[in-house]
Amino acid sequence: MRIVIALGGNALLKRGEPMHYEVQRANVRMACQQIAKVLPGNELIITHGNGPQVGLIALQQNAYTDVPMYPLDAIGAESVGMIGYMIARELTNVVPRSITVTNVLTQTEIDPNDPAFKQPTKPIGPIYTKEEAERLSQTNGWTMASDNDKFRRVVASPNPQRILGLSALKTLIENRHLVVCCGGGGVPVYFDSEGQLNGAEAVIDKDLASSLLAISINADLFVIATDVDGVYTDWGKPSQSLIRQIDATSLRRMSFAQGSMGPKVEAACRFVEQTERTAVIGALDQIEKIINGEKGTQIHL
Repeated sequence: MRIVIALGGNALLKRGEPMHYEVQRANVRMACQQIAKVLPGNELIITHGNGPQVGLIALQQNAYTDVPMYPLDAIGAESVGMIGYMIARELTNVVPRSITVTNVLTQTEIDPNDPAFKQPTKPIGPIYTKEEAERLSQTNGWTMASDNDKFRRVVASPNPQRILGLSALKTLIENRHLVVCCGGGGVPVYFDSEGQLNGAEAVIDKDLASSLLAISINADLFVIATDVDGVYTDWGKPSQSLIRQIDATSLRRMSFAQGSMGPKVEAACRFVEQTERTAVIGALDQIEKIINGEKGTQIHL
């Protein structure tokens, strides 16, 4: 099977963990060990988030005041290059030497007039207390939003419209490369009225971009691997309940948090509706059973 596996940001950096390089490397190593288990007999395409990392780089740049902070598209590209390198390196260490792991810095086209630019929703960077969030909002002009009992910076997250360089990705996949791409949803770009390619001050949701990629390359299965074992109703309440099997129409009728499970559900439904194939949301450490249909929330037409 041709399978797109979208690694959530929490697969690389768990909530509350220090944003140290070695911590992230250890998490990446564990993620790659799980991925290697499902490589035999399958074509795998790996995508990944970059929310914590792009926020950290923005903070680091903001601390050096002699140079203006780089725009989000450039910071995103920097973070994606780093994470993609880490994933490609650790995958190379756990898959057969006959497999070539190739990391591609992907650009994703968006609409510069997307209404998302007026309503930032994408969380990036570390978590803050209410007091820290208020201070950063005042000093840096950042938009802050609640994240459970903490706060995070949020930025524009426009809808991905097209994966650039798709033919090159298809060539790599068809030639048996294990491809890592669409990191951070891809670097957000757009063509202006003169046909010039420009970067956008945004971070694309990696699950929505991964869904678009999975549709575009004719994937047989789309897996969103995160830190929970599936989609729950009444999440965080005593009445919470795991959804094991559901059709996309019924799932769309439910309400989920915009900054976390909401985009994952939307991404899964888009894939199912456009391909009539299955999407799964589940825990990375259950990846074998997810692909066998035994774990996770299995979403069908």
